[in-house]
Amino acid sequence: MTETGQRLLDLLAELDIQPEILSHPPVRTVEDAEAYWGDIRGQHTKNLFLKDAKGAMFLLTVPADRKVDLKKLPQLLDCKRLSFGSAERMMERLQTIPGSLGPLSMIADTDHQVRFAIDAALLQGDYITMHPMDNTQTFSISPDDLRKFLHALGVEPLVVTFTDAETV
Repeated sequence: MTETGQRLLDLLAELDIQPEILSHPPVRTVEDAEAYWGDIRGQHTKNLFLKDAKGAMFLLTVPADRKVDLKKLPQLLDCKRLSFGSAERMMERLQTIPGSLGPLSMIADTDHQVRFAIDAALLQGDYITMHPMDNTQTFSISPDDLRKFLHALGVEPLVVTFTDAETV
């Protein structure tokens, strides 16, 4: 386990956040993970590491079935043109490889260079699933526990609201 991974587990324990944990073979995409979701409760997510035209970085967490249009998304994130951030930059900033990204990766952003954004729909359910910086596990935690975790990191999430029919 990496030092950051251990810090993550220590912080969750300190905050008395006890995730439901599902271990599974490595998954890199939502499609890969679907085979294991029957064994864990919660709204399933996908996570995008993005950068804008000025180099600002974002981690966006949305429901797994949300279609994302990078041309429409900048207005919701209050930024200019968006593109996917490189795997190298994601590793540098969030110490996470592609396929392992999730809100818990924010623990690695100690100098607050990445803005965390989350779909409001995820905060309205009972549980949210996410990887703990490791794509061989999925954690399920409550939205309140996610807020507590982010607050402990000094991260104020940007809550993005989509209309039901909106594809972003």
